Amino acid sequence: MNKDLPIIALDFPSGQEALSFLDQFNETLNVKVGMELYYAEGPALIKAIKQRGHHIFLDLKLHDIPNTVKRAMSVLAHLEVDMVNVHATGGQDMLEAALKGLTQGTPEGKKRPLIIAVTQLTSTHPEDLFKEQGVEESLEANVLRLAKLTKDSGLDGVVCSALESTMIKEEVGRDFMTITPGIRLEDAKADDQTRVLTPIKAKQAGSHYIVVGRPITQADNPVKAYHNIAFQWQSAF
Repeated sequence: MNKDLPIIALDFPSGQEALSFLDQFNETLNVKVGMELYYAEGPALIKAIKQRGHHIFLDLKLHDIPNTVKRAMSVLAHLEVDMVNVHATGGQDMLEAALKGLTQGTPEGKKRPLIIAVTQLTSTHPEDLFKEQGVEESLEANVLRLAKLTKDSGLDGVVCSALESTMIKEEVGRDFMTITPGIRLEDAKADDQTRVLTPIKAKQAGSHYIVVGRPITQADNPVKAYHNIAFQWQSAF
């Protein structure tokens, strides 16, 4: 995937809508296919997006017993997407099994997809950790602990809020990737996201990739909105 480009979240209910959206662009994109779209369309959509030359982050957030995740990752590897993910809270055995399955399933001569782990969703409010998850440590401490666990398990990086990227870089290492959704422009609606930053601030915080959905897909002019966000992302330092 191209780190100089945002990842567009294709949060559409059908493959036809997703492909129609993509056909507005005359360039190679980084795109994210999540659960709604993949469960509706399956591998056929992945093939159609690949035929258009785009890079794909398959965002299924696997979280199950280690053997199940290992087998699932082996299957997903055959799709030859560029990035996949799991939930870090599945634990080290599951994380290591996911990496092993992905490696074993990658076709000979092909590059293994990047594999990252979700720490806490960007919709999670700090109070939710204690009230709903029974976690007594702070949100920042929890994210950092899960990031360290992910690195120790051999994965490439984590999904986190851009607000946590700097902390992870300092404590886990600058080469350990942070993929950050919850990106919004100044004065834009946060929607159901809680922990958000602008593209410029996300880059300054150390994010390797940003994931942007509704600010692009629901814009009056998606191509213009995309280029605006891409410009901000590329020009930040």
